[in-house]
Amino acid sequence: MPSKPAPIKKAAKKEPAKEEEKAPEPEPAAEPAPEEAAAPAEAEAAPAEAAPAEGEAPAAPAEEPKPPTPPPADAAAPATEETPVAAAEAPADAAAPVAEESPAAPAEAPADAAVPVAEETPAAPAEAPADAAAAPATDEAAPAADGEAPADAEAAEAPAPEEPKPPTPPPPPPKEPTSAPVDLFVEDKNDTSVSIIWSQPENIGPSGLDGYTIEVCKDGTEDWKAVNEDLQKSCRYVIKNQTTGDRLKIRVVAINAGGSSPPVALPEAVLVKEVADRPKVRLPRFLRQRYVAHVGDKINLTIPFTGKPKPVVTWTKNGQPLDTKRVNIRSTERDSILFIRSSEREDSGVYEMSVKVEDFEDKASLILQIVELPGPPATVKIVDTWGFNVALEWTAPTDNGNTDITGYTIQKADKKTGDWFTVLEHYHRLNATISDLIMGNTYKFKVFSENKCGISEGATVAKEEAKILKTGIDYKPPDYKERDFSEPPKFTTSLSDRATTVGYSTKLLCSVRGSPKPKVIWMKNQMIIGEDPKYRQICVQGICSLEIRKPGNFDGGVYSCKAKNDHGEATVSCKLEVKQPAVADADKK
Repeated sequence: MPSKPAPIKKAAKKEPAKEEEKAPEPEPAAEPAPEEAAAPAEAEAAPAEAAPAEGEAPAAPAEEPKPPTPPPADAAAPATEETPVAAAEAPADAAAPVAEESPAAPAEAPADAAVPVAEETPAAPAEAPADAAAAPATDEAAPAADGEAPADAEAAEAPAPEEPKPPTPPPPPPKEPTSAPVDLFVEDKNDTSVSIIWSQPENIGPSGLDGYTIEVCKDGTEDWKAVNEDLQKSCRYVIKNQTTGDRLKIRVVAINAGGSSPPVALPEAVLVKEVADRPKVRLPRFLRQRYVAHVGDKINLTIPFTGKPKPVVTWTKNGQPLDTKRVNIRSTERDSILFIRSSEREDSGVYEMSVKVEDFEDKASLILQIVELPGPPATVKIVDTWGFNVALEWTAPTDNGNTDITGYTIQKADKKTGDWFTVLEHYHRLNATISDLIMGNTYKFKVFSENKCGISEGATVAKEEAKILKTGIDYKPPDYKERDFSEPPKFTTSLSDRATTVGYSTKLLCSVRGSPKPKVIWMKNQMIIGEDPKYRQICVQGICSLEIRKPGNFDGGVYSCKAKNDHGEATVSCKLEVKQPAVADADKK
């Protein structure tokens, strides 16, 4: 019959361990002392607290426990090699219940029956549930003698929970090499070195560009060797310490984290030899822009160049070889002549001249445009007619003469006379309105095209005719009230005082306005001058002048000008002073 569980006892932390550390190891004695007899009782009490009572389920260990085997009641349980120890750190309320019927050790043990000490004491689980039933002691688990345990047998702590692992990052994208460098050519060379230049690859990619490797090999072999120890960062490199007269094949490779790019190589092997004079094309200034000529014109263009030894001259048209039947080329040591006897529109294009000395080359291009008169507009039609106006529309010519259309010329003709008259010229639009036509007449219209060569030979005539209809017109002129512009005379410019010398003519000026035109009278000292030949009177457009010819000592005084009409009169005056000429002292003597 399973016994009832004993009440739970709360054990302080690590008390069993401390008691085990302090308890001395018992020695065998002849006669058990009273204290020695009490030791088995204490040893019995310790497993009673730590061990579960009979009939209750033990705490669940990592492995499934074996079924318990109860020892005999009258026999003391010997300690085994592996003795389980209660948890060092257990919650205060998690003490194992003690069984009511537990095997008791004999009160007196024989002197020679010493309890062996356990060699290995494995730690019990860190936490034991409060309601876990204790299993009876087995032959493998027995209470330690006299409650002793090794000093290092401390309770094991519970294993820490595993930390969550961070998410696995995605794998990086695969690194790819760049594309091949471009535009590799020889910049310079001499007897021992070759200078090359190139452009960076078009596609570099996310891995970037680390540098370039320059490789060379002699012509006729494939033994490529890198000439730079470190990666070249710039797009220019000088290959030094070469043998004069060797022919080298050169190539460049771009390097990045993805590896090496495809190489770019020079099209021909380079001769390591200094050039005396590099080739250079001296294109004339007037050929640097578009050269325009008319159909049938003779083309004779001379282009000088320099270079030593004598450069090799080649010509191309639009990237293709020239047609020697149409174009003649004559080259000397100094220049090259392009000659066309009678130009045609098919001769238009981009002509490129190339001069080459060994590995060095210079090019120049010129644009030749052969033009002629354009054709007439494709269509012309009358869109609308109203009042004295006609609206015309037309389309651009199909043949523009190999140049842009600069304008149009529009002409009209009266059907009665048939004579053509120009109404618009150098007109840029494709529609126009013709006005000021005569009522009752019928008109025809035609349009010419125009470009830089001139006006087209023919014209396109509109199929329709425009008839200006007569309409009843009863013209009544508006009744305007005539304005009265009459006003009395008024001098807008007065006379100014003057001074002159005897014998020197002078002139008095003033201006007057009035409506009707006022009569002007000149006076001297309030006396009318009249028709005296000494004075000359002029009045034109309101400007009045009085000229005094060679005045004498008595011609000085106050001069007045009076203007008079039906509405009133006005007068202005000035003072004239006549001075004697200065006489030198020698003349007086």
